[in-house]
Amino acid sequence: MKIELPVQEGTFKKRYKRFFADIDYQDETITAHVPISGSLKGCLEEGQACRFSVSDDPKRKLPYTLLMVKSPSSWVGVNTNLANHLVWEAYQAGHLWKTFKGGQKEVKISDKSRIDMVVWKPKGELKADQKISREDFANSKFHFVEIKNVTMCEEGTAKFPDAVTTRGQKHIDELVELLEQGHSCEFVFVVQRQDAKVFKPADEIDPVYGRKLREAKKKGLKITALACKMKKNEVQIDPETKIKVVL
Repeated sequence: MKIELPVQEGTFKKRYKRFFADIDYQDETITAHVPISGSLKGCLEEGQACRFSVSDDPKRKLPYTLLMVKSPSSWVGVNTNLANHLVWEAYQAGHLWKTFKGGQKEVKISDKSRIDMVVWKPKGELKADQKISREDFANSKFHFVEIKNVTMCEEGTAKFPDAVTTRGQKHIDELVELLEQGHSCEFVFVVQRQDAKVFKPADEIDPVYGRKLREAKKKGLKITALACKMKKNEVQIDPETKIKVVL
């Protein structure tokens, strides 16, 4: 996925109030939006290089958005909003779920929840370009995909989550319910860095999440970790680099 806005490099100073970061750029300090709510454990150190986009939209309160920070071993993508777009782009390019021809993003699965992606094999009245709804779930089988952005990596092992996530635990429970209805489900962890060889749940941070993920796998949940290529103006899923999932 190409980053259409201009991207500049500066020096990271600090993050505060979760969604703000101070960056040294061209002899001044600018404030950038941080597009991720996670803790970014192990990613933020004062003095490290960083990349940020620049917008000229007058409606924005902050023209700058933090995109990447430079760890000792890799650039790390901190824009969690990219993860869904990266997976959808890889699917459309034929790198993921090659046997499925239908696909839709952001599908409502309950009154309060949406799933990141649903893919399916066209059959009977179910068409590849059909806009599906909850009413279709009872008549056809779908593959439900929940996507998470991963920034934390320790000694070549990518980990998620980087903070306790009751919301993430709920997403696992929702996929288990869909499995019990006869559908197939998958958790996709997008590792926005290039130094990870293995993925595992961060049990030391959220043991409940790790336990639920393992229990769901036993019930049929597929778990996939995807590597990324990180460039200054582009981030892509790297289909040639494999990350082993260890539970």
